Amino acid sequence: MEYLIVIAVLAAVALVLGGVMLLRPGRRRPRPPVPTGERPADLRGGATAAVAEAPTIERPPPTEAVPPPPSVEIEQPPPGAGRLVRLRARLARSQNTFGKTLLGLLSRDTLDDDAWEEIEDTLISADIGTAVAQQITEALRTRVQVLGTRGAAEVRALLKEELVKQIGADLDRTLRTEPHGNKPAVLMVVGVNGTGKTTTCGKLARVLVGDGRTVLLGAADTFRAAAADQLETWGTRVGAQVVRKDEGADPASVAFDAVKQGIDTKVDAVIVDTAGRLHTKTGLMDELGKVKRVVEKQAAVDEVLLVLDATTGQNGMQQARVFAEVVNVTGVVLTKLDGTAKGGIVVQVQRELGVPVKLVGLGEGPDDLAPFEPEAFVDAILGD
Repeated sequence: MEYLIVIAVLAAVALVLGGVMLLRPGRRRPRPPVPTGERPADLRGGATAAVAEAPTIERPPPTEAVPPPPSVEIEQPPPGAGRLVRLRARLARSQNTFGKTLLGLLSRDTLDDDAWEEIEDTLISADIGTAVAQQITEALRTRVQVLGTRGAAEVRALLKEELVKQIGADLDRTLRTEPHGNKPAVLMVVGVNGTGKTTTCGKLARVLVGDGRTVLLGAADTFRAAAADQLETWGTRVGAQVVRKDEGADPASVAFDAVKQGIDTKVDAVIVDTAGRLHTKTGLMDELGKVKRVVEKQAAVDEVLLVLDATTGQNGMQQARVFAEVVNVTGVVLTKLDGTAKGGIVVQVQRELGVPVKLVGLGEGPDDLAPFEPEAFVDAILGD
């Protein structure tokens, strides 16, 4: 009986221990790592559905290298010395009617009053001016009467001597472009619209660079944006600095800044391009005087160059006189001298203004601005 009781107790203990074991949570087996970009669709069922790819991070496309702007080749212009001599052929082609006519008249066997009157008219037609034409004619008439017989070489020599005398071989035509200590030479370029003023500034910069100078251009013609653009193009070609402001800015302030920068950067010369003034506009002419006064607060103005169109004749002379009253012109630049037989304007301008012609424009090319040389000029007019 006791044996049966012991067996029953042991069975009951076994049942209790078994229940405890069943109620104890089992240790979970570690799950294998989920591959990158995948995840189980159903964690409870044991089976996994198809996995979705992880979202892709969009990256900006690689930036393409921007090619550098094309470099502008700096030109090296020829030196100014002898430039007019090199351009004699071009000048001779345009002036040969004048020279040939005079030489033909003076070579006649008999020179009567009608012939001398024709010689005088030819001189006047070349814009030498009536008074000067009369003086040359009288001087030639006297010398021909003294010489008597005349060969072609003698006639040419006589005419050349008289023309050079009237043009003034002894006038100082030096272009003052030397810096003064730590300050640059300052050149103001003035004139009416359409005479080639801005182009003259660019060509003058080329002349100076060709002579080994450093140059800064001041775009004080603020009434035309195209003028500043044009000047910048000239400067870029020869490596000259350019100072400019927005269209409509105060011209005097541009000129002031140009000279200041010229001093700071130690250039040899500053060329200031001014707006094309109508000589009949008093206010504009007064403003031109203001530009000069403002510039002179920093440095002396060495040259005031008046640009004149050689084809304008008497109208050009009227303009020249008004400009001379306002800004004290020191020299004249005659442009468009290649397409006309008006070479006598050189004499007339000098007589009217009392200042020399220092430069002449003989064409449209970048190097067609030349220092004026009286003898070379006369030789070109008369031909070989």
